Amino acid sequence: MIKNLSVNNDKTFKLNKTEIHKIVFLLKKELNFGIEFMEINIITAEEIHKINNQYLQHNYSTDIITFNYSGENNTLDGEIFISLDDAFSNSLKYKVNLDNELLRLVIHGFLHMIGYDDKAKEDKKTMKKIENKLVKKLENKIKNIVLEYECKNC
Repeated sequence: MIKNLSVNNDKTFKLNKTEIHKIVFLLKKELNFGIEFMEINIITAEEIHKINNQYLQHNYSTDIITFNYSGENNTLDGEIFISLDDAFSNSLKYKVNLDNELLRLVIHGFLHMIGYDDKAKEDKKTMKKIENKLVKKLENKIKNIVLEYECKNC
């Protein structure tokens, strides 16, 4: 377990938080960053919609939002919010299992935290290439992240 990492989830579903710690541990080694303090919050679409509206002025749900409070890309202090409902919808859309999609989103969040951006087309392409490489490398090392989940608005 990474001592400066907190993993929280909505009480309507159950996660194997040890597996999320394992993902972050492996990402630290792959991407060479440290953690001052990091919080990963796995929440509902309704909750992420509120955060997206309040902080980013976007009136819709999204799969992930990251906040890097340190402003640094190598020693991280921040929060990652992941909507498990949106992850579930993505998993159906892209025909992958929910654990794989959650792995992808954690990777995506940390890529943002260390400075990657996906707003411009070329940046998005670069970030997606790294994300895909990391998913492929880590997917066989991760299992049973989501233990209990039922999508209520799907």
